[in-house]
Amino acid sequence: MPSFLSYKLLIPLAFLSAGLYVHFRGQVRHRIGRQLSDHSTFLAPLNVLMYWFSSVPSKPYIDLQQFPELDVLKNNWQAIRDEGLSLFDEGHIRAAAGYTDIGFNSFFRTGWKRFYLNWYGDFLPSARGLCPKTTELLAGIPSVRAAMFAILPPGSKLVRHRDPFAGSLRYHLGLKVPQDAPSCRIFVDGQSYHWKDGEAVMFDETYIHYAENLTDETRLILFCDIERPLNNPVARWINREIGWRMIKAAATQNVDGEPIGGLNKAFAQVYKIRVLGKRLKAWNKPSYYAVKWLIFGGLFYLLFF
Repeated sequence: MPSFLSYKLLIPLAFLSAGLYVHFRGQVRHRIGRQLSDHSTFLAPLNVLMYWFSSVPSKPYIDLQQFPELDVLKNNWQAIRDEGLSLFDEGHIRAAAGYTDIGFNSFFRTGWKRFYLNWYGDFLPSARGLCPKTTELLAGIPSVRAAMFAILPPGSKLVRHRDPFAGSLRYHLGLKVPQDAPSCRIFVDGQSYHWKDGEAVMFDETYIHYAENLTDETRLILFCDIERPLNNPVARWINREIGWRMIKAAATQNVDGEPIGGLNKAFAQVYKIRVLGKRLKAWNKPSYYAVKWLIFGGLFYLLFF
């Protein structure tokens, strides 16, 4: 009879197998040290379940013909653009105030800015007030789980990253794109796409990707999370009841008074520890990495042994 210890080993082995699957999925990979501490590793078992039961092919870019309900956005792109440009002109598209946007915190350092419309729940009051046409269009598409206007300023480049959760796919609709379009582009698993006014693209954001704007103009897009189609009812339930609740906790605000999710409230406090880590890294890198891996090793032991 297998011992109790052997059963206990099944959990970390399954976790390790899922992490390796995520790491080797696609052509572009993080360094192994980066991948070990990446959030996609911690969510690997959940994400592998999403991949197994996905109704769309496992590839970086997804054919939008599989999502006809999104055509209404493309057909109304000029009305959406007008509301987005009005937000931009009035200064509403901006970085988070403080450390209250855990999902996109690293982007703000290079000038990326956003205005949330909704985030795995109701539309933000500021969005309904300032973008009535866009919120009305989005409200009529149940598969849209989150949406925002996002700008990428001249000369900026976002870091290479995977998004943490595979329960959604990413949709971009070009609204105001630099004329020198090939110099304003996104790379998903090494494959490039340059945005165009009034054109949309869908990609799997759990492949490593990054964006750059090497022009002297600002890029404006509509950025949406679309529910990943799953061919298994249990997987769909897990996605909606576990995945979405977890991601919803990363909700943040456009203006004071709008609610902030639990993850972002915690992030504001945890970031103080990260600041200490940065100071340690600047002082002595070997000490920083020794402390970092001792912490991760201790957490792994507590969770699985």
